[in-house]
Amino acid sequence: MTGIGLWNIARDTPNESAVVDPDGRIVTYGELAAEADRIGGGLQALGLVPGDTVAMLLPNGADLLAVEFATLETGLYSVPLNWHLTATEIAYILRDSGAKAFVAHERFAETAVAAAAEAGVPALFAVGEVPGFQSLAKLGGPLGERTSGALMVYTSGTSGRPKGVRRPLTGSDPYAVPPVSLWFFGLFKLKPFDGHVHLCCSPLYHTAVMNFAVISLQFGHPVVVMDRWDPHEMLRLIERHRVTHSHMVPTQFRRLLALPEKVRTGYDLSSMRVMIHGAAPCPQEVKRRMLDWWGPVVVEYYAASEGGGTLITAADWLVRPGSVGRAWPGSRVRVLDPDGDEAPAGRPGTVYLQMGEATFEYLGDEEKTKQSWRGRMFTVGDIGYLDDDGYLFLCDRKSDVIITGGVNVYPAEIEGELAAHPAVADVAVFGIPHEEWGEEIKAVVEPAPGVTAGSELSVELLAFLSGRLAKFKLPRSIDYTDELPRDPNGKLYKRLLRDPYWAGRQRAI
Repeated sequence: MTGIGLWNIARDTPNESAVVDPDGRIVTYGELAAEADRIGGGLQALGLVPGDTVAMLLPNGADLLAVEFATLETGLYSVPLNWHLTATEIAYILRDSGAKAFVAHERFAETAVAAAAEAGVPALFAVGEVPGFQSLAKLGGPLGERTSGALMVYTSGTSGRPKGVRRPLTGSDPYAVPPVSLWFFGLFKLKPFDGHVHLCCSPLYHTAVMNFAVISLQFGHPVVVMDRWDPHEMLRLIERHRVTHSHMVPTQFRRLLALPEKVRTGYDLSSMRVMIHGAAPCPQEVKRRMLDWWGPVVVEYYAASEGGGTLITAADWLVRPGSVGRAWPGSRVRVLDPDGDEAPAGRPGTVYLQMGEATFEYLGDEEKTKQSWRGRMFTVGDIGYLDDDGYLFLCDRKSDVIITGGVNVYPAEIEGELAAHPAVADVAVFGIPHEEWGEEIKAVVEPAPGVTAGSELSVELLAFLSGRLAKFKLPRSIDYTDELPRDPNGKLYKRLLRDPYWAGRQRAI
């Protein structure tokens, strides 16, 4: 039987499909492994050594995955860059990460050139034509030392400047699949080979998206890659390639559900074995509709780039709607009050996670690293509570909690209720200054297609909420927008909406 791991599969069955690129081109295991070896050897020939960093400004596809595997077999840290960032923002990450090499795609040439000039990266390589960059196709050399590298993703920067989440290198054999990969996919009942096909439908610069694609390839699961996500195209690809598993976010659920009934029911989705979702809170109404449509294959998890997490099956969620599950095996979840004591069941506090003996640091930010840890457990600032059976329910991010009249209000709760209204396509709730109460509640709504925004809609939405939420939780005003500022993985940049109201003021949070 063929062993698992990219290079083992490439050795034994080199002609097996590994990646289906967005343009339909099929890259085999043999081709992908050879590209990774060529690039890895070339980086070593440039003088890069284990612990050095390679940054990538590349769209989804086999080119990005080849560079990723090149770093994974040469002991390098890889930093996949969000291509929505400005040149100045990318330059900051290039400098902060200490990138020794920068690989960019010609699609992002203007941004790449400006960022590279500002950051002064020693070695520049391009897929396609980028002024001042050498062709990645010409990079090569014999592979020297083989040792495992690691992914170093920068936090999204929803508040403050992003920081790289860096774990110690293990020094392990890169051709052996780490046991943690077998364990992690086992949580979702995903076995090596077994006829699996993975659909990558979000940008690979996100931690979970990259991990699911890399582990799928290591397991012999061909990866079908989408460049820009489209709900109709996703359904077509599932049917065409008999996709068995994917990783999605609630924003994508919403857009799938918004498709005409004829489109949604026009494809054979019976190949799907598990549709994994996380990364953002999922409104209960959205989750119920997905379960009604897709059935028990919808599985939710809660985790952070930093490690640790929870999982809940469809059956368990229907018993405990709104929960993100119990700690997965090997992980630990605690909820602590402001004094650092265990919060009683049902009482919100700061959520702390632990994953075995795993550790990490925020690169270049000792204080942020220190504040995130309490003993062997860390927090990313989420507020939540545990029920009597250890199931976790999230309330909100600590930085998003609204304090109005001395009372804590969780925007996520209000957003979840508003999202259930058919006139609402998307929504954000946050606090704005109020002289007497400290903060008042503001909602910004993206109306559903064909819905007219305005005072009449506001009256309708507030009446809808009044039967679902206490009066003190109701928004005091509702604004409307054509599109909320979300990244392609569904993360909402709420600060872009909130910060203008707080210019020159200091929030209590």
